[in-house]
Amino acid sequence: MAKISGITWTDSTFNPWEGCTKIGPGCDNCYAEARNKRFSQGQNWGAGAPRMLRSEKYWSAPLKWERDHEQFFRTHGHRQRVFCASVADVFDNEAPHGQRERLWSLIRATPHLDWLLVTKRIGNASKMLPDDWGCGYANVWLLITVCNQEEADRDIWKLLRIPAAVRGLSIGPMLGAIDLRRIEHPNYNIPADMLSGCDSRAECDSGLLNWVICEGESGVRARPLHPDWVRSLYTQCKAAGTPFHFKQWGEWFGGGTGWVLNQHDPKGVQCNSWGDGSLSMRIGVKNAGRLLDGLLHDGYPESRGSL
Repeated sequence: MAKISGITWTDSTFNPWEGCTKIGPGCDNCYAEARNKRFSQGQNWGAGAPRMLRSEKYWSAPLKWERDHEQFFRTHGHRQRVFCASVADVFDNEAPHGQRERLWSLIRATPHLDWLLVTKRIGNASKMLPDDWGCGYANVWLLITVCNQEEADRDIWKLLRIPAAVRGLSIGPMLGAIDLRRIEHPNYNIPADMLSGCDSRAECDSGLLNWVICEGESGVRARPLHPDWVRSLYTQCKAAGTPFHFKQWGEWFGGGTGWVLNQHDPKGVQCNSWGDGSLSMRIGVKNAGRLLDGLLHDGYPESRGSL
């Protein structure tokens, strides 16, 4: 947990428990698993592993944030955003008994915080949401993590069928191009636009995506991010008026070679040559930064909660 988070698209993080199980290619180099191995010998990771419970002091922090919400808004100009959960999954089948219900109670008790629930298990959500979810809590933003077109096609429809104040994508690590304008329906051979509008035959009557986050991978085994994958996502979002947030390139910089060649000896830098002639260079997260073609993209959706 942190009051001030280093993650660019949130202010704070909160984990109702720690631990998870890998379920897709985006999980291959999971930073949370590596963290758990470092500090807890990996005992909370994998199927059947016990999830780590949090202390009473830990659970009390969001209540303090709630009490201080007016001061936070005056200082930052927006409601405090809380990423839940960065080292777990709210809709984990193996969540500790009673802890998910405790989380819903905490969220209800903190109406002036915007809770960003990010999950890889959106298929579980409908049976795990609280009984009073209704059209969605006003202070909950529901996001799914996808890493490629296959996952986007599979999971975005599941997300859009669940009512929520804000719905979005956390595309990270991005491992392939994603076209959000042509998402295949699971029952019909009809591609639909998840940003600007859906084909009525595809039964998309529950709204569209409100936010798109994109990032490259960090860590020792990080995979490179093609610059055109990011450019395409940004272009799609800009055309639809959907807020776009580019978190980072990750270990590999692909936004152009001029800056890299001026700052580094290319002979001493690991390179990845794409089939189309594009080049990504491994210069580290800090040096790669988060500018896309020289511009910072810090888009956010509007909060649905009251001030």
